[in-house]
Amino acid sequence: MPIVTLTTDFGWQDPYLPRIKGGILRQNAGINLVDITHDIECYDIVQTAYLFRNVWGSFPEGTIHLVSVNDFYQADCRYLAISHEGHYFLGPDNGLFSLIFQEMPAQTFELPAVEQHPLQLIDIYPAAIGHIVSGKPFNAIGTQREAIEHRITFQPVLGPAYIRGTVIRVDHFDNVVTNISKVLFEKVGQGRKFKLVFKRHEAINNLCLQYHDVPVGETLCLFNSSDLLEIAINMGKAGSLLGLKVEDTVQVDFELTSA
Repeated sequence: MPIVTLTTDFGWQDPYLPRIKGGILRQNAGINLVDITHDIECYDIVQTAYLFRNVWGSFPEGTIHLVSVNDFYQADCRYLAISHEGHYFLGPDNGLFSLIFQEMPAQTFELPAVEQHPLQLIDIYPAAIGHIVSGKPFNAIGTQREAIEHRITFQPVLGPAYIRGTVIRVDHFDNVVTNISKVLFEKVGQGRKFKLVFKRHEAINNLCLQYHDVPVGETLCLFNSSDLLEIAINMGKAGSLLGLKVEDTVQVDFELTSA
């Protein structure tokens, strides 16, 4: 049974989501619809990309991923179908996929346009899903694209002994996720001692492996399951208590080596 995942900013209270689901099932009976989330903040493709990057690979090859965020709100929006690493992706060409993939996948196609109406997604996406599950050649799904819309996000600033990063998410547990990756931390740090500084709070100078490596109520940092540096409080709400929010700056200062 083909799997189709759904990631949207539609919420659960309005008719948009059930209409999309109904459209898919009406044309493709037997599809296994899996909700990833519909609680994305409205129009927030950065939040969407962070979440989706960390989940799509958990699904089996052949899965079709529909990512519909900030698409039917735009004038003259184009829609893409992508084949990448055995998975299929459908969504708007609004910069979202440039945040999900490091490089544009070679198999990227623009879906055929349909008659313009406020919720044209109920025509476009079910037709694309039907094309894929029927086993038709993927390259016949639309027009080959040589480029897609790009969205620029904050990138860490590097120096010989520091990384200046940015908060990219405060999660459900109020843990603070930064854009400093484990690979970057190890590349710049070279095993040196460090201090993680943010706002006017006391610096953190040790990495933990688990949240409970420090007593309840104490602040810590660790690399989370996505290998991104995270600031947390054991059994507490780091974002609220430390006053950290998305786009705030954090900095890792490494010990200077002697000449």
